Amino acid sequence: MAKFELKLPKMGESVAEATVTNWLKNIGDTIEADEPVLEIATDKVDSEVPSEVDGVLVEILFNTDDVVQVGQTMAIIETSSDATDIDTPEITPQDTESIEQVTATVTAAKQTVATPVVVSSTQGRFYSPLVKKMAQKENILQAELDAIPGTGKDGRVSKNDMLDYIKNRGITPEVPKSVTASTNAAPVSVNGADEIIEMTRMGKLIAHHMVASVQTSAHVQSFIEADVTNIWNWRKKVKASFMNREGENLTFTPIFMEAVAKALKDFPMMNIALDGDNIIKRKNINLGMAAALPGGNLIVPVIKNADQLNLVGMTKAVNDLAARARDNKLKPDDIQGGTYTVTNVGTFGSIMGTPIINQPQVGILALGAIRKVPAVIETPDGDFIGIRYKMFLSHSYDHRVVNGALGGQFVKAVADYLEAWDVNKEI
Repeated sequence: MAKFELKLPKMGESVAEATVTNWLKNIGDTIEADEPVLEIATDKVDSEVPSEVDGVLVEILFNTDDVVQVGQTMAIIETSSDATDIDTPEITPQDTESIEQVTATVTAAKQTVATPVVVSSTQGRFYSPLVKKMAQKENILQAELDAIPGTGKDGRVSKNDMLDYIKNRGITPEVPKSVTASTNAAPVSVNGADEIIEMTRMGKLIAHHMVASVQTSAHVQSFIEADVTNIWNWRKKVKASFMNREGENLTFTPIFMEAVAKALKDFPMMNIALDGDNIIKRKNINLGMAAALPGGNLIVPVIKNADQLNLVGMTKAVNDLAARARDNKLKPDDIQGGTYTVTNVGTFGSIMGTPIINQPQVGILALGAIRKVPAVIETPDGDFIGIRYKMFLSHSYDHRVVNGALGGQFVKAVADYLEAWDVNKEI
């Protein structure tokens, strides 16, 4: 019998750890290759960890809610294959001492590898990424962190040390006055007829990100109304043939995404990120596409290099990400690397919205519902009143680095691309 170590796989850029949310298998259960063994959660997405081998689960090394580093062994699976088994050589008494020395060296090496990557403080003290993350979340300064007594190896501060300190902390973390005012509002009374519903883990993350974004960026909005009559009529004409040829449903979303990608090429200073006092001008145009999940939460899968896709490629990318978002099958890489975000509030009937920026991006575009409205039609023979299909584009941008001129010009460019749509376009 051989033993296989099930490790936490690499889950994409910037993802170094995950939280165990649920074990799908118990000790003694038979496992087939590619069968999910446990569920994990990062600050980006929830996913499953499958087994790479057939076998029996014999040991579980982490409990639910434990934090695991990438590369750490989470479980031991016993396989029937003996391909990895080796014959044990006969050991003579004189070899015992040397073997013990080697064993001690190997054990020390394993402990070193299993220990999370740590960083040093100004006092020469070491902290794990989890501890640093907890300190940042609770607004614990470095000097305060250095003063916390540690019960771990070499006096290191453990997760439990942090939890105990935070619980008994005598001061409240400093927050902006505006936030304090809102949180100090009149308490909510609950009677016997009211139902208390705990927020989901993802719901809590979304709430945190939304509040953090508003506190970080100076939000300002620009609005414009676009005439999409040509797009409406063209799609109605070609959607059946497109489905027969490509096997994909042609929605309005890929058309809008194509226009946004073109506008970002025209205005590259909208395709940036702000890191402190430094502006990072992104080379690639990666469009985030806000999608509603069945449970009511929101997730933003990313279309990589959107400016390099034609309409067929954009349609396939949009439909694939939307389908996997609904089925909760997105991978961590699918929601990373976005440089600009588009959200379609019109899906739910809203004619416009004021979306919150997806940090560290500097802009987000909300697409309103398409409506039939009376409009003035200008012709060489004069002006007429006609029925047109129109929609509002709502552009939220970070006024720290994007002024009103750039923010307005960008959303105007998107509208221009939509209104200039060729009704005879071939795909």
